[in-house]
Amino acid sequence: MSMGEHDQTHGPVPIDDRYGPGALLTPANMITMLRLVMTPALLVMIVKEPSSWAAAAFWTVLAFSDGIDGHLARKHGTTRSGAFLDPLADKVLVLGALFALVAAGRFWIVPVLLIAIREVAISVYRTHLGRQGLAVPARTLGKLKTVVQEFAVAFALFPVTADYHLLATTVLWIAVALTYISGAQYLLDGRGAATTLGHRTTSA
Repeated sequence: MSMGEHDQTHGPVPIDDRYGPGALLTPANMITMLRLVMTPALLVMIVKEPSSWAAAAFWTVLAFSDGIDGHLARKHGTTRSGAFLDPLADKVLVLGALFALVAAGRFWIVPVLLIAIREVAISVYRTHLGRQGLAVPARTLGKLKTVVQEFAVAFALFPVTADYHLLATTVLWIAVALTYISGAQYLLDGRGAATTLGHRTTSA
């Protein structure tokens, strides 16, 4: 068998090999970008009529799409663009919805500001670590805080729970607590990774 025959690929290319780490137009990234593009329309709906089935359904679709693009990313392989776009889309969606609910008079601005400050601070910290060549993976607690934030929004949007203001507010404050606990955990992980890198550099 010649070298050319040996290198020739027979049959369909496996899905996992279709996208490289620098690919942008992957199925997961397409869903992520669609979520980003559609978020402003949801925010307008929330401000105009916060407790409606239309807004609640729209929110549910966009929130669940995060799980779909995560599944596709694991199936096809993660990309650098996806690692940037996915958390960005999550923050734009969740923080946008929270501030829209503040504008609509459904949430007090203080817990929403606390969440926003933490999210921005950790995003800046992650960027700082990335410039040093460090990547700190998300912990389960970080994923849980996002889910609780999404439930707080959902309870405020769904007509069947919107009248129970204390429910959405309680869940929102739980989200604040989880947001800061997971943020502290992320800072500790980042410091540990930086210390390890420093030791390796010194020993080298």
